Amino acid sequence: MTTDPRTGPPLVGQERETLRAFLDYHRATLAMKCEGLTDEELRQRSMPPSTLSLLGLVRHMAEVERTWFRRCFEDQEIPLVWSDAMDFQVAYDASASTRAEAFAAWEAEVEIARRIEREAESLDVLGHQPRWGEDVSLRMVMVHVLLEYGRHNGHADFLREGVDGTVGA
Repeated sequence: MTTDPRTGPPLVGQERETLRAFLDYHRATLAMKCEGLTDEELRQRSMPPSTLSLLGLVRHMAEVERTWFRRCFEDQEIPLVWSDAMDFQVAYDASASTRAEAFAAWEAEVEIARRIEREAESLDVLGHQPRWGEDVSLRMVMVHVLLEYGRHNGHADFLREGVDGTVGA
């Protein structure tokens, strides 16, 4: 992590532009925290009995993107990437996963989420959250996913420091 490839969110901007920029900033943060590590280092767990690892976070965020964008706005029946039983914890166990597999799934879900957001007329567009049985706005989904990234990027900070001592942004 020698350079910071992220583009910061605008200091002044419209709501949608700001939400989009913050989401992309946090997506780039997760990728940056994993930069330069081997598969083995990415699978390094935080502490027993936790299965949390950087690779597990990438897998989990693929599930988050899929659930909140694809399931709410396109296909309510699509299963999770790593669990047919809607068990989000399965994604954290990356013991047999590789960078290529996890990042391919995550990047694909991010691109689908970006497309769904771009094609929506406004942030007021409604989707349906099947787990809750409730309608949700695109605005709510974007804020929710942004909060997920913020929380998990905090975990990524500690995980990366534990792998090789790298700290910062």
